[in-house]
Amino acid sequence: MHKIFAALALVLLASSVKAETIEERAVTCFACHGEHGQSETEITPSLGGQQAPYALIQLFMFREKLRDFEPMNEMAKPLTDDDLRAFSDFIAKLPKPQPPPDAGDPARLARAQALVQQHRCNSCHNTDFSGKDNVPRIADQREDYLTKTMREYKDNTRHGYDGTMAEVLQPVTSDQIADLAYYIARLR
Repeated sequence: MHKIFAALALVLLASSVKAETIEERAVTCFACHGEHGQSETEITPSLGGQQAPYALIQLFMFREKLRDFEPMNEMAKPLTDDDLRAFSDFIAKLPKPQPPPDAGDPARLARAQALVQQHRCNSCHNTDFSGKDNVPRIADQREDYLTKTMREYKDNTRHGYDGTMAEVLQPVTSDQIADLAYYIARLR
């Protein structure tokens, strides 16, 4: 599957090199991250409404292979620092993702709200989970992506800027991660 993404990325990159505006170049991003940054692809994050500083750092990390995901590493490799800034500013202006149409299971939502308070998730990600500066917006993100990401932080296969997320998630069980992802994906 990674080879398919890599091949698609290279084809799209070749066409985007000729593009002049950021909007034209972003078509490549939308192939995986969805129209206007609203992902419909399994375990692929929505980009819309993401904080520009966070997006900048992530793009830099992909370019420098500090974050390892071959399609993104290939996409980011030719980007200059100015390109990284332009893309991160563009991403921040995309519409934020929308929650699923269902309001969710009240019991799961209540369990997750208690976990949010206990682990103070909303102190870094903001009370509405909109993120700030280099902290990502996670409100209404894809549930499968949130689950995957939290599990990777917990088992230390994904690294942030520091060990905060791994430390916070250590006492959180797999079922609790599932409830947190369910809740965060359904913020209204």
